[in-house]
Amino acid sequence: MTSDRPGPASVPAIDLGGGVRIPQLGFGVFQIPAQDTKSAVLTAIESGYRHIDTAAMYENEDAVGAAIRESGLAREEVFVTTKCNNPDQGYEPALRGFEASAAELDLDYVDLYLIHWPLPLHNQYIETWRAFEKLQSDGRVRAIGVSNFQVAHLDRVIDETGVVPAVNQIELHPLMQQPALRAANAQRGIVTEAWSPLARGGDLLSDPVLTKIAAKHGKTAAQVILRWHLDLGNIVIPRSVTPSRVAENFDIFDFALDNDDLDAIGGLDRGARIGPDPDVFNGN
Repeated sequence: MTSDRPGPASVPAIDLGGGVRIPQLGFGVFQIPAQDTKSAVLTAIESGYRHIDTAAMYENEDAVGAAIRESGLAREEVFVTTKCNNPDQGYEPALRGFEASAAELDLDYVDLYLIHWPLPLHNQYIETWRAFEKLQSDGRVRAIGVSNFQVAHLDRVIDETGVVPAVNQIELHPLMQQPALRAANAQRGIVTEAWSPLARGGDLLSDPVLTKIAAKHGKTAAQVILRWHLDLGNIVIPRSVTPSRVAENFDIFDFALDNDDLDAIGGLDRGARIGPDPDVFNGN
């Protein structure tokens, strides 16, 4: 018997270099309580996701690892991203922080390791990055990147180390489209990844522009937004603990947005952050 449910083969992958390819659609576990994370990740894997995004800061890495083991999938079938916690910045602290994350996940290696925030006041992200280089050279991490880095932070990393981040994971949704930063990432060969891709839902999902496009395609507003991210070339990591929503968010490969749709969504940009400003956020 065959199933009409989309599967992992539906998901395009983006080349990060060095033979590493990341599924463009992943499942995020930010703000999912540890006791709910294993079931949520298992639901995601059953729905077809093969890319899971966590972080030391989320305090649910152990549950992510447990779900991957319980899924029965081979380790290489699941792309795992985690992030260095803010208190672990600096060379030796970052190495210790990685080992703690690897132990929580119970994994020999991580596919993508990110500096979670630049924390410019602390001025430690260059030393943190040098630790990331060692982790990659030692085979503990397949690809290294950053999260919430602005152009000045990116250029300092590249200028001082000569190593370009594979990924920059940033706040990105229709109300905060960050065209200048996305262009800067692309110019430097950095792949853009969107966190909070649905702007945490709420009023955005009832926006008349999005609901009109959704009706046109027989989809939901959330599915339209996620399709928009894919069409921009972003990696996107929606999260949900509702099984039907998890499956719905994966079911975005049977329609395409046209230029009118893309232009209309482009008009929603307000530069409206829902998270901290990376230029001033220092982990507090």
